[in-house]
Amino acid sequence: MIKPALRSSVNQCLDNPRCRRNPAKVILRAFARFSSAHEPSPNWISFTPRSGGGSVPNSLRPLAPGIHHSRLYSAKNSSGVYGTQARTLYKPSFNLSRRSPIEDRHKPLGPPPLQSSFTSWSAIVLICSVAVYSSLPVAEGSCVRNQEQTHCQSEADIDQERESMTGESLPGRPGTLTSEQEAKLREFWIASLQVFGVIDKEAEDVKENRSARSDTSDSKKPKKKRTLLFRKSKDDKTESVTSPKHSTNTEDDKYGQTKEFHDALANMSPESLRATFWSMVKHDHPDALLLRFLRARKWDVDKALVMMVSTMRWRSTEVHVDDDIMKNGELGALEDANGSDPVKKKLAHDFLAQMRLGKSFLHGLDNSNRPMCFVRVRLHKQGEQSEESLERYTVFIIESARMILSPPVDTACVVFDMTGFSMANMDYAPVKFMIKCFEANYPESLGVVLVHKAPWIFQGIWKIIRGWLDPVVASKVQFTNSNEEMEQFVPKSQIIKELGGDEDWEYQYTEPVPGENDKMKDFETRDTLLKEREALVNQYEKATLEWIQGEGDEAAVKDSRHKLATALKEDYWRLDPYVRARSIYDRVGLIQQGGRLQFYPNKVEASSEAALTNGTKPVETSPDDID
Repeated sequence: MIKPALRSSVNQCLDNPRCRRNPAKVILRAFARFSSAHEPSPNWISFTPRSGGGSVPNSLRPLAPGIHHSRLYSAKNSSGVYGTQARTLYKPSFNLSRRSPIEDRHKPLGPPPLQSSFTSWSAIVLICSVAVYSSLPVAEGSCVRNQEQTHCQSEADIDQERESMTGESLPGRPGTLTSEQEAKLREFWIASLQVFGVIDKEAEDVKENRSARSDTSDSKKPKKKRTLLFRKSKDDKTESVTSPKHSTNTEDDKYGQTKEFHDALANMSPESLRATFWSMVKHDHPDALLLRFLRARKWDVDKALVMMVSTMRWRSTEVHVDDDIMKNGELGALEDANGSDPVKKKLAHDFLAQMRLGKSFLHGLDNSNRPMCFVRVRLHKQGEQSEESLERYTVFIIESARMILSPPVDTACVVFDMTGFSMANMDYAPVKFMIKCFEANYPESLGVVLVHKAPWIFQGIWKIIRGWLDPVVASKVQFTNSNEEMEQFVPKSQIIKELGGDEDWEYQYTEPVPGENDKMKDFETRDTLLKEREALVNQYEKATLEWIQGEGDEAAVKDSRHKLATALKEDYWRLDPYVRARSIYDRVGLIQQGGRLQFYPNKVEASSEAALTNGTKPVETSPDDID
């Protein structure tokens, strides 16, 4: 049995949250403290020479001549008075594992030493209890340990992954919202439309309609809280949006987005913020875009608004996503590389060098039908390209990946191929920029991150990088060291041969073709399409206001919003060739006319099973099918 004092210390340790995280380590420390407080280690035998000059048994020898243990032990002298005396520690010179004769084993070795009652059986019981406790699951989830990486998933995360494998919509998306989540979405739309200046334009009409209805309705009927928004005057708009409740705690503001939020409200017009938002929507469901920010901020509307507005500022005034990077594209870079402006020439040359090298590329799907982005880290050399070109290239790849996302899939799989990695490939600046992009400006876009075949030298680097990551993002990082481990995330038939898979495909850059962006020069058609899209946006915003009020036939209003969202998606793909330059993914057939996606375009003719459209097999027709 374990001594009561030790059992008490073990129970106290098990009640400590720190101990529960690493029970074996902490309990063994408690055991060490307990044993040292009672006696020297059992592997050493204490012996006190007799006062009568008794000799030291032959089976014992001192550690070293003249060396005594520094501890003083309590002992009773011949007068019956307690005092202290030094003891010499002796190390057994015999082999304890070898069986000796019975008479030798029972032969007394002198006066019995003071010993702790913590026997080897107690140690076995303690070690077994530690092992059993360590094997218990932490909280209600499960942990997967892989080298330096420890990934703990809650039951909700596991259920969500199972749903994603079946292709069903995940929670917190359009069509799967709970009543509480839908209420948060309404609040977010209210705040967003305030920032965009839409509510001020419609508030008077809404108030008049409400007052007319209220005259005929029961005056005792309680009013819904969300309708209080429309009582604000135009002068109250700035106060309602920039009030302290819309300012997040600076301790949680990792990227200074609160300051960017206020800068955006001060320096950008409501019309500019609104135009940037709808430009970012593209072919997405508008609700889906707002829900990304809500999920990223744990359904805190104020924090989500700060994040969204600061993202609009970042897109329009810092990196110029839609009016430069995606508008000019690769052909624009080729023209600048052949131009005379040295600054533009250098920037374009570095951008195209990365495209031609294939430092990153989009290809194929993982087990959950998520588009995959491969990053070949060995191809990056610090200092070869300017920091601005690296950031421009990163945004271009992320935006291109957004173009191939289609519900129910709304995240991507990023594979970092660490084959051949060395310290010459390590560059912290672009890593920090990439982290900021995903955490601050492209929320809820990562499904899983695979770090494949990372060498031992990367362990120290990963500890640094992990410290920069949000815990939610860090939990999505998985390390794979073999094809078998990668097959847990990507089918072997869809792993490229470069990584040891069965897919016979390799990256080859297709140069931009002169004239491929000629539609962008047709300003008349572009302006006509933009006006049509503006009309759809206005209709969607009006339907959203009706949905916010919550009056009338709610099912009909929701159906109207859904149809308008579908119309906006189809309308975008008609507009796309007039506002976005063609990319390599358009040229190779991954992105096709009307937004149709072909993730394995080179295999369409060879095998229809490999051709996927939005994650499902396409329906093919032949001349015999036509009546």
